[in-house]
Amino acid sequence: HVQLVESGGGSVQAGGSLTLSCTVYSYVWTNACLGWFRQAPGKEREGVAAIDSDGMTSYGEFVKGRFTISQDKAKSALYLQMNSLQPEDTAMYYCATDRHCMRWVIGSGYWGQGTQVTVS
Repeated sequence: HVQLVESGGGSVQAGGSLTLSCTVYSYVWTNACLGWFRQAPGKEREGVAAIDSDGMTSYGEFVKGRFTISQDKAKSALYLQMNSLQPEDTAMYYCATDRHCMRWVIGSGYWGQGTQVTVS
């Protein structure tokens, strides 16, 4: 049973920063990809960032260098450092895992309950 638990969301003013954390309690796949997606009310999921088993990272086009994904394998933890946040970044952010990076955007894999990020 895969369980991912996010934390670190909150409210911040435009231009501010937040760091999201995710603890992965178990893995389904040996070489799973981990990452983040977001979803705002009435909008489709957006792939935010991903990191594969080799440490290669990828980001959604809208990130534009503002976010950094990282992991601490010893702690089974995943992080998303978000800088220069804008109101359009407001959404529920989910930690996710799948065999293939970013497939969680189409509903594949597993994800947590989400953590809310609000930028005003």
